[in-house]
Amino acid sequence: MSDLRITEAFLYMDYLDTSLLLEKVKSGKGGRQYISLQVAGKYIQLKTINHLDYMLHLSCVSGCKSSMTTCFRALCCKGPPPARPEYDLVCIGLTGSGKTSLLSKLCSESPENVVSTTGFSIKAVPFQNAILNVKELGGADNIRKYWSRYYQGSQGVIFVLDSASSEDDLETARNELHSALQHPQLCTLPFLILANHQDKPAARSVQEVKKYFELEPLARGKRWILQPCSLDDMDALKDSFSQLINLLEEKDHEAVRM
Repeated sequence: MSDLRITEAFLYMDYLDTSLLLEKVKSGKGGRQYISLQVAGKYIQLKTINHLDYMLHLSCVSGCKSSMTTCFRALCCKGPPPARPEYDLVCIGLTGSGKTSLLSKLCSESPENVVSTTGFSIKAVPFQNAILNVKELGGADNIRKYWSRYYQGSQGVIFVLDSASSEDDLETARNELHSALQHPQLCTLPFLILANHQDKPAARSVQEVKKYFELEPLARGKRWILQPCSLDDMDALKDSFSQLINLLEEKDHEAVRM
């Protein structure tokens, strides 16, 4: 059984939210290879059956009637899983706010390879129910004046701020966020505002950030989410992005009704 087909199978089950645990590859009678999986506390053996068309078919031999059989049948006999919706987002924030590190962590990239973005970069960030194509813009002084050139085509905005930054930097971040919220190409889009570096002693709380940035009066009537985050709490970060995806889906549904 090829590693590629095994990986595809696991990705498909993950797409269908099937809980499983790969135990190990074992050798059965006659030296045949099979995979032992634990699903809902029951063990399932998945064997490879070779066909002339080299199509991979997996058979459940444990007697456990679960949705796993359906998952593999859909994978092997009906092609790849349905395409997840894709959304094009722009990610902005000052240099040092942690944009690159957060996106790289969501993409499971090694932290040793993270380099601060000087111009712009694009990452496809996968989630269970959507793929976010994130265009990250550098936050240096000489780059920010060009941000608006990259707004076109965006369906949502991620704004990352350093909640532990100096007063001067926080004021600059505040002005940039206000400018983005009022920009003609962004003002109707969902915003995810991340108060990053919550693990630092000097970090300001979400309530402090909300008050300082005057979000309630400025963003009234807009779709926005303000969430605390840090690299130490990926579950909370992923939950924040799930909320953003919900806003993006709602906007899609509204467009269809119109």
